[in-house]
Amino acid sequence: MSKLWDKGVDLDKAVEAFTVGKDPELDNVLIPYDCKASIAHARMLGEMGYLENNEVEKLVMELENIITFHREDNFTIKVSQEDCHTAIEEYLVEQLGDVGKKIHTARSRNDQVLTALRLYYKEALQEIIDLGESWIKVLEKFGEENYDVSFPGYTHMQKAMPSSMAMWAGAYVDGMKDDLSMLKSVAKLIDQSPLGSAAGYGVPIKIDKEMTAKEMGFDRVQNNPIYCQLSRGKFELSILHSLSQIMLTINRLASDLILYSMTEFGYISLPEEFCTGSSIMPQKKNPDVLELLRGSYHIISGYETQVKGLTANLISGYNRDIQLSKEPIMQGINLGIDCFKISAAVIEALKVNKDICDAAMTDELFETEKAYKLVEKGIPFREAYRQVADAIKK
Repeated sequence: MSKLWDKGVDLDKAVEAFTVGKDPELDNVLIPYDCKASIAHARMLGEMGYLENNEVEKLVMELENIITFHREDNFTIKVSQEDCHTAIEEYLVEQLGDVGKKIHTARSRNDQVLTALRLYYKEALQEIIDLGESWIKVLEKFGEENYDVSFPGYTHMQKAMPSSMAMWAGAYVDGMKDDLSMLKSVAKLIDQSPLGSAAGYGVPIKIDKEMTAKEMGFDRVQNNPIYCQLSRGKFELSILHSLSQIMLTINRLASDLILYSMTEFGYISLPEEFCTGSSIMPQKKNPDVLELLRGSYHIISGYETQVKGLTANLISGYNRDIQLSKEPIMQGINLGIDCFKISAAVIEALKVNKDICDAAMTDELFETEKAYKLVEKGIPFREAYRQVADAIKK
């Protein structure tokens, strides 16, 4: 079968390889989502009278077969097919002949990819939200189990005031709750179906976009067909920005744990099975897992910057540049999922060294408390501050 857009002229092979890019590999993820959208689309075409009932049944059966083949790793996308949409349609034509050719009625590859991506995002974001909720519970448990452990709080990397493991854990719990609140808002934002927008200007026949949206489980229809195209990139940016906030929280938690696990501090310890060694220094126990968690924030931040650049200065309507946003958003989602899983495992495995924490609670941490005890006796704070500062000098 020729390409969906073929007009009888062979495409230069180098140009073909360049324009197809990594889509055959990346689109493997989208196969079940494109099939789900195609099932909804076929049923709508049947309701509108463009397909006979038996044609709808045949299409749905074969699309469900593709989902099964994909699950069993038995459905592949060829470079010549460019993407999952062509691979799926080619299979339908091979199995059903002219009935397979009817599936593309009233849609374009443009709204196909928008819809498949949107379905993929919905499922992926829910997985990330669920992982985030579990992550919070793990850290809350850590705080509860170490509630009575005090250790120094720092400003400017110097001892400042008393802190505690419960207070420290609670800070990151609160931060992650805010991060997930942002991600939930993004999940609500993207929960709208673009199917029916076609190439960005709708279709000149009657269709039922509300029906397909409901069939696919979308909350609402994204009505303006031009905005459907304009939203690609914007929605990806919203996802990546929310992920970067999540990863910033994990980044700073990892940085704290790297510091607190240093021999010079020793407030916490990582089990040996979470650490790597040195090829030259026999004594080394390196917190590589924490360092990679810390660095992963910058990777996702870089993906966000990529998509920002790709989506700027594009005129309305579809532009092929936007194809390049597929890899960073998918990589960002995968990395976010991995980091949630591994950082939760790290937190569960942490050992708090209470004796070392207690020994680190030296007198200077309580100087502010001394000043406020003077305040409680009626001495103005600035005077109390000066009295304590002068006493320290002595």
